[in-house]
Amino acid sequence: MPTFQVLVLSEPRDGKEDEFNAWYENTHLDEVIATTGWRRAQRFRLAESVGAKCPLPYMAAYEAEAETAQEVLDTLNGTRDERRQSDAINKRTAGVWVYEVTGPEHTT
Repeated sequence: MPTFQVLVLSEPRDGKEDEFNAWYENTHLDEVIATTGWRRAQRFRLAESVGAKCPLPYMAAYEAEAETAQEVLDTLNGTRDERRQSDAINKRTAGVWVYEVTGPEHTT
């Protein structure tokens, strides 16, 4: 079955950064894995950039197996009600991108 990387860029609502980070790290990542059956989840905060401006400072990366990218999105959307949502995330600016593998993993 194909493997996909699911990237979610997001930011907290004004004045809710601590609540946003606590919810994302202590609740949301584990709930996404539990409800979708995806393999991994990890969060990142933008530290530096070069070139085009990154639109949002936080990224969550998930590894998912599915037959198609649309199936990945369908799983994410179809299980949303099983996860606790937080009003600390700015839902107007958040976005999801699903990437498919195009080549082998390179390691040292």
